[in-house]
Amino acid sequence: MKLHAQPEDRGLRLDVFLTRRLHELTRSHIQTLNRAGAIRISGRQEKSGYKLHGDESIEVDLKPLETFPLQPQHIPFQIYYEDEDFAVIEKPAGLAVHPGAGTDGATMVHGLLFYFQNLSKAGGEGRPGIVHRLDKKTSGLLIVAKNDRMHALLGRAFQERRVEKTYLALVHGKLPHASGEIALNIGRHSTIRTRMAAQPTKGRAAHTQYRVREALTGFSLLEVKIQTGRTHPIRVRFSAIGHPVVGDDVYGERSYKAFVKKFGAPGRYFLHAAELRFTHPATEEVMEFRSPLPEDLRSLLERMKR
Repeated sequence: MKLHAQPEDRGLRLDVFLTRRLHELTRSHIQTLNRAGAIRISGRQEKSGYKLHGDESIEVDLKPLETFPLQPQHIPFQIYYEDEDFAVIEKPAGLAVHPGAGTDGATMVHGLLFYFQNLSKAGGEGRPGIVHRLDKKTSGLLIVAKNDRMHALLGRAFQERRVEKTYLALVHGKLPHASGEIALNIGRHSTIRTRMAAQPTKGRAAHTQYRVREALTGFSLLEVKIQTGRTHPIRVRFSAIGHPVVGDDVYGERSYKAFVKKFGAPGRYFLHAAELRFTHPATEEVMEFRSPLPEDLRSLLERMKR
């Protein structure tokens, strides 16, 4: 991949410039690539803190991020559906979807390689079968592609918002209405590149619909439908309106500390991808899947009610 620095980029750090141009990569990803010698400025290697002059040609090789050794591992997870083209599974909380910078140990991908003989390669060598993702501390339904053709068709369905996703989320506080919509622009945090942030004047438009399923003292259990995808979408949006997700120590640090003091550390986000609805790209059959709230979240909810 080749990029060109412009006069307006003069003075920017190399890693900041690249994270602005390559939105899918964090600054730690960029630094990992640079340490591997995968970033060249006019043919030479520079430090991540190199200040641009505004006229450089920058080459980035993404392959070092895909060279993680992938060995099949027996990782228990539920398979809701499987045919020759794709499968629908449930990812447990505490497991990253795929290897990456800062991810150690087994991931969902290692488990997929154990259970399925064929997986698409369209997402890269380090992400076989992965069409979409969930946060490590989030559980729920995932669609896994078994071939590149189906990967492309499913990817297009996600892009065109033809896949309906419903989450169950417990958030701090009482929502002002029984149902509603949150419309906020979401973009990369200006200083902490691993985080996202609500940005009134820039970023990508993002809409989230919610319905209060149950009101608890100081908390609300919600059904949340995502209309547009972005990194950490539900967590960022509800934190931005003052109702962070329970267990989120990143976007709701103050609320998290108070929760731990009262109920103990939940060990995960109270966020579960509970429903998927889409049309099968090959058969045009309407597919609907529902996953109940996991036992650890049900148990926590009952303990909070008591």
